[in-house]
Amino acid sequence: MSTSLINTTIQPFNAMAYHNGEFVEVSEKDVLGKWAVVFFYPADFTFVCPTELGDLADHYNKLQEMGVEVYSVSTDTHFTHKAWHDTSDTIKKIQFPMIGDPTGRITRNFGVMIEEEGLALRGSFVINPEGEIKVIETHDLGIGRDAAELVRKIQAAQYVASHDGEVCPAKWQPGAETLAPSLDLVGKI
Repeated sequence: MSTSLINTTIQPFNAMAYHNGEFVEVSEKDVLGKWAVVFFYPADFTFVCPTELGDLADHYNKLQEMGVEVYSVSTDTHFTHKAWHDTSDTIKKIQFPMIGDPTGRITRNFGVMIEEEGLALRGSFVINPEGEIKVIETHDLGIGRDAAELVRKIQAAQYVASHDGEVCPAKWQPGAETLAPSLDLVGKI
């Protein structure tokens, strides 16, 4: 049995990332103050991972317009991220920081480490500007994620954060009706 990380604050970390042709240092301080996605994947130079990262790269401009920064993380090194970026047409599209976590510290902090393999599960974490985790999605290694659905979840999280007393029902899209939970709604939905 595990404890959910929902509404907990991210733990301190410090790591190297490959970003826009350079090696840069990234810490939890970089994540704070804006909406963020920390996007864990098992390993560079694999099969499902580039499809997910390519999909996320295709949605990156939309996420930036929403005030969201993306940080991809695997237990590879930042050197490996550069080599993958230099050799894969799909990965060349990535404009967000690709964090190396060879010690597994960040991966363990988010509870997605597969200890026997030294790899991360496919885990997506949406973090608000205060550093609190608001959305968690974790998949087995063979099941890829959908960036469009991640965007929708972030839109819902941002809406709820800025509209006190309202909640977003299933399949909610921006502009659709929300709900204001009350005793009057019990049993009527």
